[in-house]
Amino acid sequence: MAKEKLLEIIISEFPQATLETVVMTFASALFASILGLPLGIYLYSSSPSGLAPQRITYNILSRVVNLLRSLPFIILMILLIPFTRMIMKTSIGPAAAIVPLSIAAAPFVARVVESALFEIDRGVITAARAMGSTNFQIIYKVLIPESLPALVSGLALTIINLIGYSAMAGAIGGGGLGTTAINHGYYRFRTDVTIAAVVIILIFVEIVQITGTAINRRLLSKR
Repeated sequence: MAKEKLLEIIISEFPQATLETVVMTFASALFASILGLPLGIYLYSSSPSGLAPQRITYNILSRVVNLLRSLPFIILMILLIPFTRMIMKTSIGPAAAIVPLSIAAAPFVARVVESALFEIDRGVITAARAMGSTNFQIIYKVLIPESLPALVSGLALTIINLIGYSAMAGAIGGGGLGTTAINHGYYRFRTDVTIAAVVIILIFVEIVQITGTAINRRLLSKR
């Protein structure tokens, strides 16, 4: 009987919850990339060994990024409720969860971009400067293309982190598999429902990891 009830919950609740998790994760990854990519490029450029060093600005911005990265996501969600409500007109549901998810992931993306750019051989930059390239041209025509494999790996890692964050968002009504696991599993003492939600999340994570690795290898093979 318990198995039949679990099957009913899986059929009735899990497809919608899984779709919400997928939408939240990839929408947040997109917005986090839009915010984090230029931030990471600026961190790289303004660092002491960057293209246009600005020590004071870099130190301030770097500390702000570190602070946001170290802030627990559940606390960040609560702090951002007024901002989320102002933008989305609500603070609950999958659409509202995208706001804190994007803001939480943006500093992580920025650090990934910064690290990926620092991995590029300085000789490539020297050669580009010798040919008269501007800093803008060096970044978008040399550094970003050269760092694509590392950026793809970083994006995959970001998406995996966002999957975990989206599950955590269920604690305050964010929707998705997290909400299903809490409402139908934790509150109703249904360990089987919770386990089923965890299994789907793990499958999702594995798919993202395999896809990211495959894309990374393909980019490296074309070098």
